Amino acid sequence: MPVPSLPAIPPAPPVLAEVVRSGFVEGRHRGSLVLLDADGAVELALGDVAAPVFPRSSNKPMQAAAVLRAGLDLAGERLALAAASHSGEDFHRDLVQKMLAEYGLSERQLGCPPDLPLDAEERETYLAAGGVREKVTMNCSGKHTAMLAACALRDWPLETYLDPDHPLQRIVHEGVEEAAGEQVAAVGTDGCGAPLMAISLTGLARAYRSFVLAGPGTPERRVADAMRAHPEYVAGTRRADTWLMRGIPGALSKMGAEAVQAVALPDGRALAFKVDDGAVRALGPVLARALEIMGVDAPVVERIGRAPLTGGGAVVGEVRAVF
Repeated sequence: MPVPSLPAIPPAPPVLAEVVRSGFVEGRHRGSLVLLDADGAVELALGDVAAPVFPRSSNKPMQAAAVLRAGLDLAGERLALAAASHSGEDFHRDLVQKMLAEYGLSERQLGCPPDLPLDAEERETYLAAGGVREKVTMNCSGKHTAMLAACALRDWPLETYLDPDHPLQRIVHEGVEEAAGEQVAAVGTDGCGAPLMAISLTGLARAYRSFVLAGPGTPERRVADAMRAHPEYVAGTRRADTWLMRGIPGALSKMGAEAVQAVALPDGRALAFKVDDGAVRALGPVLARALEIMGVDAPVVERIGRAPLTGGGAVVGEVRAVF
């Protein structure tokens, strides 16, 4: 009897980072990474950078641009918060509440699930003060507030604003494709409940590049400028995106769940990567190494790249990039 042939096994992605404890490599994080030069050409590709991925919250700048395209007039901290995965700090929650009130909305209308603060230190403080899971505290609440406000402005249905066929989500879909320079390969549901558009890592890097190079006053440039001017509203006071946008003038940076990261520099150079196993602990070392390859020389790069491992309360190793 003939033995059935087995399907071909695709090659494993390259190792981007190693987990080193006491001089022993105890684990490896594989993934794919792309760097674009100032002209938009691929300078370095590791792994399959043409395969579609879910960028998760790295898609948020495109979602924020969509609410501007829909006619919502946001600027400054409010626009930065619309593109945020915020830490749930007091100033984040306060501004979400203010925005809801400004547009005649209530927290119960938010389609995101109740959650605790994303930042671990803030979460401890919040719980110690008697805080509970709330929609406003969820890291995507700024985005959802902006989406609802845009729908209210246009008299679009509020109850179905997260439906992929909703007028607002069609604008998001079109904006993602335009910025990435490719068609959306799949549509899923993000952790916050919003539609999630899959594109390649190369497309994601192109999208960030297009935002920093967009003309003044365009939705894309307005989003990029707001994020760069108010990075603490995009992330938080103890987050790498904030440090990077503060430490590298003109840089646009946004991480996404499952270890996705995209960055564009003001001259049009850009990067995007995804760690396959979703290990967020590898984000900093991989990002720092990618920036070093791009020739970025700033103290913040070393800060972002630190990922120590501890044993018995002492540092005994690290997660380190290996490309």
